[in-house]
Amino acid sequence: MTGTTEVLDGIALSRDLPAHDYDALDPLRTFVAAFSRLLERRPHETTLLEEGAGLLAQLVARDDWLPDAFATPHPDHYQQFLLHCDSAQRFSIVSFVWGPGQRTPIHDHTVWGLIGMLRGSEDSQPYVLDAKGVPVVAGEAVRLLPGDVEVLSPRLGDIHRVSNVYADRVSVSIHVYGANIGAVHRSVFTETGERKGFVSGYANAQLPNPWGKAAPPADQQ
Repeated sequence: MTGTTEVLDGIALSRDLPAHDYDALDPLRTFVAAFSRLLERRPHETTLLEEGAGLLAQLVARDDWLPDAFATPHPDHYQQFLLHCDSAQRFSIVSFVWGPGQRTPIHDHTVWGLIGMLRGSEDSQPYVLDAKGVPVVAGEAVRLLPGDVEVLSPRLGDIHRVSNVYADRVSVSIHVYGANIGAVHRSVFTETGERKGFVSGYANAQLPNPWGKAAPPADQQ
């Protein structure tokens, strides 16, 4: 997703992204702009999650925009790639890439979240903590298929375990969180209630650049 680069007097000059790459990211660019406008209204969380879920459903309704670099599985564990982080860290967008049969531990988020299924399928098993802090299954697992969106928040319940439904193929979901999720201090839980803090970080070697198309010179506008 990077354009060619030349050097002039020691300064690296990046040319425009190839038109195909830039245009392919149009759904992500549109989503970021729309979600930013939604947050600028400072809506109540209920409205935010409802309208945000609608925007995310539009993004995952098509599967032709996510670059391969952010949809590549790891042979041993799932990967989380940052696609965009708001400059004020009000929200972040990540792709979760699940290799065959991979799953998370039981974990929380501490912030609201939206999960949209892009390809493949995943099961999200909700949990609650009992009086001793032991995670207990809370209802049936939610199965997400392409185009589906799930809502999470500490107010509604944000502890779950997620797994790739398929043992023979990759699944990819797009997540939106109410913070820079890769820097948030969170917890994982064992079946017996042991709690361990973690910060997820990101697996990126690069970032997608939906803003990389330079405007034409003034005399060409």
